[in-house]
Amino acid sequence: MTLAIVFPGQGSQSVGMGKDLFDRYPEMVEIADSTLGYSLRDLCLNDPNNAIGHTEFTQPALYSVNAMYYRRHIDDGGAEPDFLAGHSLGEYNALLAAEAFDFEAGLRLVQKRGALMGEVDGGGMAAVIGLEAPQIFDIISKSQVTSVNVANFNALDQTVLSGPAEDLDRLRSDFEAKGARFVRINVKTAFHSRYMRPVAEQFRLFLGKRQFAPLVIPVLANFSALPYRDNEIANHLVRQIDHPVRWVESVQYIVSELEPRPEFIECGPGKVLTRLIENICRHPAPVNIARRY
Repeated sequence: MTLAIVFPGQGSQSVGMGKDLFDRYPEMVEIADSTLGYSLRDLCLNDPNNAIGHTEFTQPALYSVNAMYYRRHIDDGGAEPDFLAGHSLGEYNALLAAEAFDFEAGLRLVQKRGALMGEVDGGGMAAVIGLEAPQIFDIISKSQVTSVNVANFNALDQTVLSGPAEDLDRLRSDFEAKGARFVRINVKTAFHSRYMRPVAEQFRLFLGKRQFAPLVIPVLANFSALPYRDNEIANHLVRQIDHPVRWVESVQYIVSELEPRPEFIECGPGKVLTRLIENICRHPAPVNIARRY
C-alpha cells in the first residue's frame, strides 16, 4: 500500500476541534500557548471571543490541531506517508511532517502569515460549482471582468474565485446561466490573488534568509503542484500567498507517481479534502488547468 497524508486549510476550523488531542499532547499545547500568548485550548474548545473564524487566530489554531492529528497518526502506529500535501495553510503542516522545521518554528511562521493576512480587508471569494476550469476561464473572458482571479482549483468541478466583491457579484448570473452554483464565501479578503501581493512581499521580508532543513518526505507545493526542492521552500511559501492553490494537479501528481494507487488520509478536523480528492480521483487523467492563469 502507498500512502499520502494531506492537511486541510482555513475553512476546516470549528469550535471543538482537537478536543481529544489537547490532553494527549500537553507539550505541544504549552508551546502554542507560550508562542501565541493565549490559550489554544480555550480558543479551540470554547472560542469565548468568537475569534476562531478570524484569520489571525484561525491559522495558528488549525496548524496546531493539524499537527496533533498527525502526531496521533504516527504514535498510534500509522504508516509513514510516501507523499505529503496541504491545502493553503495546511501546506505548513506538510512541511512540518517532512521535518523542514519543528513545531514551534512552523507556528511562528503561521502566526506571522495569519497576522499579515488578517490585516487585509476588502474583496471577497466565491466558489463556482458544476463547471470545469476551462469553462470558467471562458465565461470570465467573455464577461470582460478583468479584476477577478482564480484562488483555488479545488476539484474538477469546483473552483474558487477571488476579487472585488461587486465584480464577483457581476459574474454570478453568467455562471448560473451555464448551470453552475455560485456560492459566496464568508470572507472579506481576496485570498490567493493579486490583491495579496503586498502581504506576500511583507512575508518575504519576514522570512529573510531563513534556512529550512532538507525534506525527509516529498511535499507537493501549492504554487507549482510539483514536489518541493529544498531550495524552493521560502520562495514557494511566499508565492503561495498571491497565487492559486493548485489542488487538482497536486492530487493528480501524487496518484500518477504512486503505485499501487495511494490511500489518502486527511489529518485535521473535518473531511473537506477527502471529498475533494474523491472527486478528483474519479477523473484521474492529468490536466494543466492552471497554465492559463
